[in-house]
Amino acid sequence: MGSTIDLLALCRVRDVSWYFIARQAQRPGGLDELVAGRAAEKSEEAKQGLAGLASAEAELPGHREWAGTTIQAAVDKGIHVTTVLDDDYPANLRTVFNLPPFLFYRGQLEEHDAMSVAVVGTRQASLEGIEQAQRLVRQLVEAGVTVLSGLARGIDTAAHEACVDAGGRTVAVVGTGILRTYPPENAALADRIAEGGAVVSQFWPDTPPATYTFPRRNITMSGMAPGTVVIEASATSGAKLQARRALEHGRRLFLPAELVRQHEWAQRYVQRPGAVEVRSVDDIVSLLQSPESIQVRSEGRRQLTLSLT
Repeated sequence: MGSTIDLLALCRVRDVSWYFIARQAQRPGGLDELVAGRAAEKSEEAKQGLAGLASAEAELPGHREWAGTTIQAAVDKGIHVTTVLDDDYPANLRTVFNLPPFLFYRGQLEEHDAMSVAVVGTRQASLEGIEQAQRLVRQLVEAGVTVLSGLARGIDTAAHEACVDAGGRTVAVVGTGILRTYPPENAALADRIAEGGAVVSQFWPDTPPATYTFPRRNITMSGMAPGTVVIEASATSGAKLQARRALEHGRRLFLPAELVRQHEWAQRYVQRPGAVEVRSVDDIVSLLQSPESIQVRSEGRRQLTLSLT
């Protein structure tokens, strides 16, 4: 647990990018280098991070104590923690540049979750949108695909509920700490998800919902899934943000034909590399990689030493 405590302690230092910490820590010997105030990465983010770590050296013992207490309190509540140092860290997530250094989660993470699709959409979902999400999710379950979503109202809730009701596996990537549920009316749904899937948070356990937490959650959900399907989303929707992140991550973006017909932003996005207009679940499943091939790619990324400028 010592390395996990060191990693979380570094994340307590102010004004140091967690993404930089995650990238550096997963290099061979990278965490020890960080603790010693060194990094292989040469980016501006790395320069700022090393300066912040150097100025906070005297604070690290206190941060380590806090991290140890936080981890133990989580474990006592049946909560797990995984980091970029661990083998059970999600394989897909390891391959993106803005990966979180740690995840707190309830339930279980599985290797097969690498073959997954994020199903997202507006909180103000129409009846047609909810029914479309439910149909798609049931078909994904039949195809053996793990369904990711964000536990939000609207499309997210419909996707999780349909997956659980169909006996499938779903993972909720939440925009709060693992000890909180937002929206609060989805607390029972979160418990059901954790029984056969997982509820995952990239934040400190008691973090409340905030304007910055949900965009970060979308980045992580995009990174965890090899593909994202947007059911309903306006030009200002958080689901559209995840669509953009998916393309930035080199993931597949699946846009239903009706969405493309109705929204100008979807018409633009479907022209971009990686975006696909879909009419059936077969259009989605045929483009997913096997969990084994994803694991090979993830492990290759884990061992790769990059020289960033």
